[in-house]
Amino acid sequence: MIRKPCVLFLCTHNSARSQMAEGWLRHLAGDTFEVFSAGTEPRQPHSLAVEAMRECGIDISGHTSKGLEGILGHVPVRYAIIVCAQASNECPRIYPALGEVLHWPFDDPSAATGSEADQLAVFRRVRDEIGERLRSWLLIMPQNPPSLP
Repeated sequence: MIRKPCVLFLCTHNSARSQMAEGWLRHLAGDTFEVFSAGTEPRQPHSLAVEAMRECGIDISGHTSKGLEGILGHVPVRYAIIVCAQASNECPRIYPALGEVLHWPFDDPSAATGSEADQLAVFRRVRDEIGERLRSWLLIMPQNPPSLP
């Protein structure tokens, strides 16, 4: 059976950056990829990440946080995109079912301080940075990305 290429977004808590990236890629690329996100220490998705994405018309309210053990070894990952520096240090460097590993560290919006409005502004900025990075990445992808058997 031929599978669509799998993209896995990784961060430490799978609560903001990786969740937003998962939502963005599903929105931008349709069904071109199988898209997952996971964390090395999963926590609940952050309510401000959900709100920031909702502002763009992307609903991630049904997303749940997942650990790596539920993905690696079970899904043939073609692209692993690590979206935080801490996860980059914690994630396995070599894994049999892992394809290309990309390191795209973004600021952690969950670490933002101040009022809720101040924090939401950081989530919006990081959301927009992730969206732009994915748009650029999709422009350089082959028309038909390689599938895995």
